[in-house]
Amino acid sequence: MTIRLLPEFALLFMLVFARVGTLVMLMPGIGERAILSRARLGLGVLTALIIVPIVKPMVNASPSDIPVVLNLLFIELIIGGMIGISARLALSALQTAGVIVANQLAMSYAQTIDPTQAGQQNATFGNFMSMLGIALIFAMDLHHIALTAIFDSYKIFAPGQMPLASDASTLVLNIISGAFKTGVQISAPFLVFGLVFNAGLGVLARMMPALQVFNLAMPATMMLGTLIFIAIMGGMMSTFIKFMESTLAQFLVR
Repeated sequence: MTIRLLPEFALLFMLVFARVGTLVMLMPGIGERAILSRARLGLGVLTALIIVPIVKPMVNASPSDIPVVLNLLFIELIIGGMIGISARLALSALQTAGVIVANQLAMSYAQTIDPTQAGQQNATFGNFMSMLGIALIFAMDLHHIALTAIFDSYKIFAPGQMPLASDASTLVLNIISGAFKTGVQISAPFLVFGLVFNAGLGVLARMMPALQVFNLAMPATMMLGTLIFIAIMGGMMSTFIKFMESTLAQFLVR
């Protein structure tokens, strides 16, 4: 490599890193604040260096053409952000399920800091399920699909090819609706449990007015609900993993 090739290489690396770095920053598990910034930066730089030779034939811009370079950089940021936000939205299915479960088990008041949501407070069940979901993403090698999606994104969206606004909005809406649907499906057993249990307490209160139903209901709800959660946790997370896999698979070239 001669010195005259350095501006072209710097331009190419900058464009690739804009897409890859944005995706790494937003990806669940990798882009969390708990992960060291240097580790995220190192992963983004290493992945960008691997992709640079593949993308080189697709870029014809000159480093001296500043408006074209800025336009390419903006488009790459948009594409990387679209893929990363899609994966982040898919993870929200577990937060939806966690909130529903916590409400049904009368534990919505128990909140802790959620490391996956920029330090916000959420229901403890939701935080636990989010962390478990991230752990399963790595255990099931779904992060390999995310890395493959980075390579395949250049086959779907070549550098400088802006995604259609209608397609992008449709993708986001489908993922949001799918995440909400998956969250409700995951928490469906607890909706049934809450309905049946509260109906039973209502009948018991009518039959025995002197009984302190509230003092009996709270510990019984927590104990039985926790036992149900432990029993069906495997099936709940299996449903989420299938949804996450289908979401990431949309960015693969088949």
